Amino acid sequence: MNALLFWHWWILAAALIVLEMIVPGVFMLWLGIAAGVTGLAAFVAPGIIWQVQGLIFAVLSVASVWAWRSYQRRHPTESDRPMLNLRAQQYIGRRLVLDQPIVNGRGNARVGDSSWRVEGPDLPAGTPVVVTGVDGTLLKVERAA
Repeated sequence: MNALLFWHWWILAAALIVLEMIVPGVFMLWLGIAAGVTGLAAFVAPGIIWQVQGLIFAVLSVASVWAWRSYQRRHPTESDRPMLNLRAQQYIGRRLVLDQPIVNGRGNARVGDSSWRVEGPDLPAGTPVVVTGVDGTLLKVERAA
């Protein structure tokens, strides 16, 4: 292979964009765009050797992925269920009943069909408590009013 022509890059760009549609993840799209821009550079300046074209593609790929990730960090996608993967956070403010007493600051409370570790003042089993905070999977509780 002595030369890469502009249309080689455009075929690669199309293949990467189609791959993005088949396997979504917003990663191949940016590589496809980088390949398309590299093809444009090869079209405008056909004398660019393939090594430089490859370097242009690599730089554009890294830059486009980095720019997209930076944009996403600054502008997170709004969700109708923002606490979906923050299960413990969903329990803040919820009223529970201790199924094991809190002794030395630790105990268990029943949440639906599971039992969660809780932290709070020493209380007997069966006491109603309210979740006031979360530390990982540990629910911080207080006696319910």
